[in-house]
Amino acid sequence: MGTPVAVGSQSFEYMRREGSFYVDKTPFIKEWWENKDIVTLITRPRRFGKTLNQNMMECFFSNRYQGRGELFQGLSIWEEEGYRALQGQFPVIFLSFADMKGSTFGAAREGLIAVLKELYRTHSYLLQGGILREEEKKYFYSFGQAVEEGKRPSEEITDTTIAWAIKTLMSYMERYYGKQVLVFLDEYDTPLQEAYVNGYWEDLAILVRSLFNSTFKTNRYLYRALMTGITRVSKESIFSDLNNLLVVTTTSAEYSTAFGFTQEEVFQAMEEWGLSAQKEEVRSWYDGFCFGNRADMYNPWSITMFLKTGEFGTYWADTSSNKLVSKLLKEGTPEIKMHLEELLAGKSMEVILDEQVIFEQLKVIKGAIWSLLVASGYLKPVNKSFRPDKGRYSYQLRITNHETELMFRNMIAGWFPENVTAYSDFKKALLLGDLDYMNRFMNEVSQEMFGSFDTGNRPSCAQPERFYHGFVLGLVVDLAGRYRIRSNRESGFGRYDVIMEPKYPEDDGIIMEFKVFDPKRDGSLEGAVENALDQIRQKRYETELVSRGISRERIRIYGFVFEGKKVLIGQGDWE
Repeated sequence: MGTPVAVGSQSFEYMRREGSFYVDKTPFIKEWWENKDIVTLITRPRRFGKTLNQNMMECFFSNRYQGRGELFQGLSIWEEEGYRALQGQFPVIFLSFADMKGSTFGAAREGLIAVLKELYRTHSYLLQGGILREEEKKYFYSFGQAVEEGKRPSEEITDTTIAWAIKTLMSYMERYYGKQVLVFLDEYDTPLQEAYVNGYWEDLAILVRSLFNSTFKTNRYLYRALMTGITRVSKESIFSDLNNLLVVTTTSAEYSTAFGFTQEEVFQAMEEWGLSAQKEEVRSWYDGFCFGNRADMYNPWSITMFLKTGEFGTYWADTSSNKLVSKLLKEGTPEIKMHLEELLAGKSMEVILDEQVIFEQLKVIKGAIWSLLVASGYLKPVNKSFRPDKGRYSYQLRITNHETELMFRNMIAGWFPENVTAYSDFKKALLLGDLDYMNRFMNEVSQEMFGSFDTGNRPSCAQPERFYHGFVLGLVVDLAGRYRIRSNRESGFGRYDVIMEPKYPEDDGIIMEFKVFDPKRDGSLEGAVENALDQIRQKRYETELVSRGISRERIRIYGFVFEGKKVLIGQGDWE
């Protein structure tokens, strides 16, 4: 049995003091220090040790930890004599936006104020230092600190007070210690993601932009700053005119092994725990994250849970609701859903990545969703090539590993919750070839599910392809054991809508064609169904299945016609 694993601990001090399992990431200290960048923003997926590394930086540099060199004994940074002299030598501000998850702008603003209040409480010693003038003490009073007798706290914390709060505190610290200040900010983008999902992005972006500009732009009290988060939020959104910012994304070469575990680190830990026989299975489940030129990175949370339990599971995927990604995929275009089909089939897709996420344009910028999925760790770039016509790199993307594939499948299954019984009933009727029940249950499904695929201004009932591609993804996930399901592909003389290729000889092949009812063209719903079936026959959509050894007699064809939320399904013969 190896070193005890402290599940859930993000405290470097606790893990070192208690002798818990810890993979040495102190080379990050040296790399960051020697790069000498003023403001560094590093993006990595969730649960990749960002908070632990930020806490490690605080323990190393902060004068609150002066004389605590024992925390670093036995680690690589302590082998550097010059760095021992740096330990505990700087005034440090450490703060996290992890808990700023309000459903409204007002709640998010209150969450930011709470973070700032805690920051001022931590540094309330400055009130006793005799360095603050009376008017300067008002900042402490406004953030709820102990008030001197006869003094009243500010009744209101204005946006201006918020914007200048960190810089003002840094000015006091610089005067108190005679040194410029280091700033470590963790999960800087959490409130911004929440703002986008809940519809108050613009208001929060204005407030955060003013805070960041005062803190990181031309701030003479700042020595260096390190920010971490999941996404690279566009410079125009919150980092306007911040020219001293180095952005390190998942495709950047810098700090490639500082966050997450390398394969060598994982296999070494497995040997310590006596789990070496499962290396290949661990690789299949958890390997595949790519940072810079390193394509063998592992998520620390999944690995530590596997070491703790000795069992495989979707540990990383289960630690988040993935609601932003799910919302964008579910409400996304048919093209997005077709690409997801390809990815779930083990194929890759080519995309030109813009790693600068513009939240307010996620639904209108082509390819923005894929950039978010790469930043979040759900997709990995397996190859890149420079596109002279675009002046940028294109990447081949795949699903990262088995755990993330299961995450996608579970996410899609969640689009059709178990309480929508009509969906399960429709699948049963489809497999049995029961047309009457297919019509009954499909109409119930459409009534219950069309709206959930809407984006708000493009209703699914007017564009049923938005719904049916989500519907097909549901079939892909639920019937993967019996069918290979593809949509909108070339076969014969045209592009079919859906083909279901059976994996077992006792099952029939299935071809579906979807159409929106047009009274002038079709005359009636029944006429529209027959037109859909004629298209299947005339364009010989069965070619692909026949080429795979499935006779026409074993292929069922269906026409689906949509009129608003009403659906009519018809089955046809080949003659």
